[in-house]
Amino acid sequence: MVALNTTSFSLLPQNPKPISLSRVSSFICRAFTKFPGDSDSDDSPDEIPGRRSNYSGVKLEETVDSKTGKLRLDSWVSSRIDGVSRARVQSSIRSGLVSVNGRVTDKVSHMVKGGDKVDCTIADLKPLRAEPEDIPLDIVYEDEHVLVVNKPAHMVVHPAPGNATGTLVSGILHHCSLPTVSFPGEEVLSDGEDASDDELNIFSPNRSPNYDDSSVMCESSVRPGIVHRLDKGTSGLLVVAKNEHSLADLAEQFKKHTIKRVYVSITCGVPASVAGRVDIPIGRDSNNRIRMAAIPGTPKSGKSRHAVSRYKVIEKLAGGGSALVEWRLETGRTHQIRAHAKHLGIPLMGDEVYGGTKNMALSLLQPKTPPMFHGELSQLVSQIDRPCLHALTLGFRHPFTGENIHFTRLPPPDFAEILSELRAIKTEKVTHPNYY
Repeated sequence: MVALNTTSFSLLPQNPKPISLSRVSSFICRAFTKFPGDSDSDDSPDEIPGRRSNYSGVKLEETVDSKTGKLRLDSWVSSRIDGVSRARVQSSIRSGLVSVNGRVTDKVSHMVKGGDKVDCTIADLKPLRAEPEDIPLDIVYEDEHVLVVNKPAHMVVHPAPGNATGTLVSGILHHCSLPTVSFPGEEVLSDGEDASDDELNIFSPNRSPNYDDSSVMCESSVRPGIVHRLDKGTSGLLVVAKNEHSLADLAEQFKKHTIKRVYVSITCGVPASVAGRVDIPIGRDSNNRIRMAAIPGTPKSGKSRHAVSRYKVIEKLAGGGSALVEWRLETGRTHQIRAHAKHLGIPLMGDEVYGGTKNMALSLLQPKTPPMFHGELSQLVSQIDRPCLHALTLGFRHPFTGENIHFTRLPPPDFAEILSELRAIKTEKVTHPNYY
């Protein structure tokens, strides 16, 4: 594995020695509902735009516009209920909760046309379960209060539709010798993938006004305190709370933006400015419901939310066809780095959802490199199977000792190999005196 340049990255002091290794320390949750006012991000209590925590029972009674051509039923219903996922609508249709012109249809591909009357009720979310699984975990630090894990790429943090097993939560349950847990299903941004880049995801030990015994585990059950998440494709550091005090304390640190998070990425192209602060709200992309988008202007309630990222180019790679970019988050929105990178015109290499496709990468790399490297580049790019994004550094105040602790883990071999190959073609370091 090729190490990142230590003159470019100020690697933090050695990790503190663990106080003790407790495998059973966790906390009891009576219900898997969020803190009153909590959201799926790390600062604002508002919901993520276009998303609700529970669409169960939402009704739609509407006539298809006469100007509308033929459309699939699931597609049309999804377009009429802001934020609901296509998978949720399909589940509702298959459950017999949708009728067209008074006739129940369970075919998601049924075509509707102008003048059709559609009645729909959104089905309940199915509770998600996490079974303990003997999954190897790269534990960076552990004591009786917190657990810091270096998450590999392709691992989902907790169970979601399409990712019921092999999750980080399942691995932690086994590591801590905890039982199976269940909690209400939740809407995800895209089917089969973890919903967030680095969003707060706290579950309360207190019942909410919408408490439903049928959708939560019994009061004696336990679960790890997942405070924030990383995308399925993102590797790197993540902290888990092991008791209620730690959970609340870390949540407050996220809310006050005192958690230190540094990410590194390999991008398609180089930004026009080699350093900057992106202060652009993020909301659901109106043209593609499975992704978010940077939406310039004042944050609009229900449409976009305040989002700020700072970035700087560490190295220009392959003659300027790519770059190694460092990111520091001031907020933690869904897919924040990916959406801001796309807005800057430098989508992350390997990020098919946000424009970092293989064709895009090659279209920028090949004109900047001698023909002798083109075959090598094509082979390299063809092997990329996830966004080149890694959570490099995590720092926070220990919930019990008050000590400021920091951890750094260099990117995994797949990231390092791409970086090494691009550096071998040509590299140019970029200096930023006192930028931060």
